[in-house]
Amino acid sequence: MLDKVSNGTIRKINDIDRIYYDGHWILYYNIPNTLTYKKQLIDQLTRRVFHHTEHGINTPGDRLDEVRTAYEKEEDSFRKRVLAAMLAGALMNRGSDILTHMVELEEMGVKVKPDNELIKECGRCFMGALKYGKYIRSKTGKEGLDELWGEPFKVFSMTVEQYHASRYIKVAQTMTEIDAITERLSSIFKSSKMFSHTVPIIQDLGESAKSATETIRSDSRIIEIWPKFVGASDRINAAKVKLTDDSTRKEQALGKRGLQLIQDGADIIISHSNSRMPMPNTTAYFLERCDTFQKRYAIPLSE
Repeated sequence: MLDKVSNGTIRKINDIDRIYYDGHWILYYNIPNTLTYKKQLIDQLTRRVFHHTEHGINTPGDRLDEVRTAYEKEEDSFRKRVLAAMLAGALMNRGSDILTHMVELEEMGVKVKPDNELIKECGRCFMGALKYGKYIRSKTGKEGLDELWGEPFKVFSMTVEQYHASRYIKVAQTMTEIDAITERLSSIFKSSKMFSHTVPIIQDLGESAKSATETIRSDSRIIEIWPKFVGASDRINAAKVKLTDDSTRKEQALGKRGLQLIQDGADIIISHSNSRMPMPNTTAYFLERCDTFQKRYAIPLSE
């Protein structure tokens, strides 16, 4: 039984290595515990976090002092907010640059002690990035940016095994929320003549989103998984409500609002998969919207 399996259990399922966390068997990757891999991962995570933020804040680390001076001098609150976001970006890049070069030094056999001034400066940069990161706007408007923001520092401060264990936990939490949205939408619309044809598409999106969430982009399987994921998303956007020629205004309004609910849920599922981060507040709010919708339209949906 799943409830008897311990987190971190690794098994081969259908000839594929998987690791168990919180109800999910997730693709397992045997990652090399090397400094070279750490450096590559830091670089990837730094690029990734800026992919999810508003444009214009990916400030190079060598411009940190310039941005800080501009921020301290600025009096207009709107411009100061943008400069704070740019300052967070500069601090993130400076910290990432320091980590990368420290890893390069260790690869050359130069040991950097924990009390080294570079380590302290790196810590100050990442703490500053977290401090000013609250002024950054997410590109998608969804939560989870603060967790992404701390990922590069986690890589350096943890062992590779510890870091990936923390990522598997986040992936499992993300999958659980994708399941919750998928199952809730399916349960609402499965008995409706207007919407029942969308249920397989919703379920396909949920399954393909989980596959995309657990698969790293360098995995050759992504060539098969990514088109399924994006294709399911496109089918959701192209979906239409089944209305008769003599449908009433109430039925037309129901169709419009129901379709909007499905598309909003799909957007949240897609955001989950792209960020690979749980969004508990966003998910809880959407499930409340589903409850409200079902209570309001319970009679039409059960026909």
